[in-house]
Amino acid sequence: MKQRKTIDITMIALFVAFMAVGANVASFLVIGGVPVTLQTFFAILAGLLLGKRLGSVAMIVYMLVGLIGIPIFAGISGGLITITKPSFGFILAFIITAFFVGLIVERKQSVPVYIFSGFIGLIINYIIGTSWMYMAYKLWYAAPEGFTYQLLWSWMVLPLVKDIILTFIAGIVGYRLYNSVVKKSALHTNWSSNSNQ
Repeated sequence: MKQRKTIDITMIALFVAFMAVGANVASFLVIGGVPVTLQTFFAILAGLLLGKRLGSVAMIVYMLVGLIGIPIFAGISGGLITITKPSFGFILAFIITAFFVGLIVERKQSVPVYIFSGFIGLIINYIIGTSWMYMAYKLWYAAPEGFTYQLLWSWMVLPLVKDIILTFIAGIVGYRLYNSVVKKSALHTNWSSNSNQ
């Protein structure tokens, strides 16, 4: 039990670190109001490798660490002010993304299932994140002239193409890592107990 908790905490911390790096490795590239990051890739991978419970917990911890002021969000930012930013919806979406990705792969493990669950997570992530961004621009942020929901989605095209490619990679890499690492660790015990709940 103690060893399992230690592994759980280690994996959560590892994915918080991955998210922090992924948030800033390319966030100097901004298209419209959208920074280009690798966060979606790591949120999906968290669900694939950690399952629905630990994967979503890792994303919650990432959000809370950033909100208390540690600069681990895109643009090396943090603090409660982040909640008012249009891109905050994506941070919330990472939690739901990891949960549903993990939920799907806990039921069956195969490369097609991993890829399929990754794309379900990608769709969830973009719908929630983009809808929040649209609401933020319309209600409390200064929307650019001529701003529409269609215009906002046009900003998402390039990041989406990048994330489609990375989601496919996440599915393959996630499955291989699951079989070589997760299946042999205490995380697999967590998966089994989560699936039976």
